[in-house]
Amino acid sequence: MKIALACDHGGLKLKGEVINYLKEHGYGYEDFGTCTAESCDYPDYALPAAEAVASGKCDRGIVICSTGIGVSIVANKVPGVRCAHCHDTYCAEFTRLHNDANVLAMGEKVVGTGYALKIVEKFLTTEFEGGRHQRRIDKITAIEKKYCK
Repeated sequence: MKIALACDHGGLKLKGEVINYLKEHGYGYEDFGTCTAESCDYPDYALPAAEAVASGKCDRGIVICSTGIGVSIVANKVPGVRCAHCHDTYCAEFTRLHNDANVLAMGEKVVGTGYALKIVEKFLTTEFEGGRHQRRIDKITAIEKKYCK
């Protein structure tokens, strides 16, 4: 599985910890930046990561800023992306089970590093249940088609 990663300056430290986790657990990844602590604009990094997931270049994505909110808004503007802003393992598990979320958003200032890595683990190891949930995903896709012309 290949993971698209992105952050702004507010998520740089946590992104580094996520990279270490991915390496330790044998995941491939592509880092879309930022790579410095200099102030920057999160859309410049979250957008290409989300596009990589939507295009199939990457299987899933993880985007990080101070709160996780800004990067999740950006990622969800990309048709085909279902980005979930998670701050606990329960949400990470159920967004995969029920929503087939393909991008995880987190906030470095919201969740501690150790727990953030448990959220990442749940997000990456939980598979979509399908079944009745697929009907709902199909409705989301229809909404995208209606408004993203």
